[in-house]
Amino acid sequence: MDKHDWLAQQFEAERPRLRAVAYRMLGSPSEAEDAVQEVWLHLFSSDTSAVSNLGGWLTTVVARVCLNMLHARKSRREESLEASVPGVVTDSESEIDPEQEMELSDSVGLALLVVLDTLAPAERLAFVLHDIFAVPFDEIALIVERSPTAARQLASRARRRVRGREHMQDADLAASREVVEAFLTAARTGNFDALLAVLDPDVVLQEGSIGVPGEIHGAAAVAKQFMGRAQTARPILVNGSVGVLVAPHGRLLGILDLSIRDGKIAAITAISDPARLRELHLAVLDD
Repeated sequence: MDKHDWLAQQFEAERPRLRAVAYRMLGSPSEAEDAVQEVWLHLFSSDTSAVSNLGGWLTTVVARVCLNMLHARKSRREESLEASVPGVVTDSESEIDPEQEMELSDSVGLALLVVLDTLAPAERLAFVLHDIFAVPFDEIALIVERSPTAARQLASRARRRVRGREHMQDADLAASREVVEAFLTAARTGNFDALLAVLDPDVVLQEGSIGVPGEIHGAAAVAKQFMGRAQTARPILVNGSVGVLVAPHGRLLGILDLSIRDGKIAAITAISDPARLRELHLAVLDD
């Protein structure tokens, strides 16, 4: 076997891991494939004769490629006053099989993908590489061009953002999540009576451009708005309280900010304006 064939074989063996790293870094299947393809081109244009750990070398390369892509993405958003919500579907991704993409995003976690997209590029890289793929901080430090201590701090800040739960006690969190899960299950299955059971009789739904017409009062009227509409919704922490993430095809569309009192949902604010969404502190709920 010549060197070219050997490298190709090694690369194919590493491809699933590289794709997994890239997807968590970028949150987009098409961009993850682009990143992996760039690593392939880099591999065959580089002298790897002195590389003792090719898998580690490839992980470093894909991380640098993704970091550059994240910086470019951030710059594009800052240059456009009409920048869309992080993670919104673009024309370039419209050809991806929605079911395949939804399965992929579900395997990673919709909430995690959305929260990762709120992090600074270096924080996202440090968290993904260390907390998900167990890459040592001394290796991460070389990629972000900082000290190992600084790399550790990046991951720590990201971890607090991703897993932030300091605003709620565990008992309150569990009780609120149970209410939200019951609400989503009833909505997905179109169970009107179950929706009424979880909504306060005087619940108020405030419009936030997710297709809700103005302000709606009363459990029956609000329940009708959610019948069969929660297939892409998942629980998420919103400013320290349990809310709902709305993310069709794994792309953030909006947030339902909930007020829960006495085991029932008393108020729902539907938020989809990009500026308002960026002001929210979103965090992942532990399974």
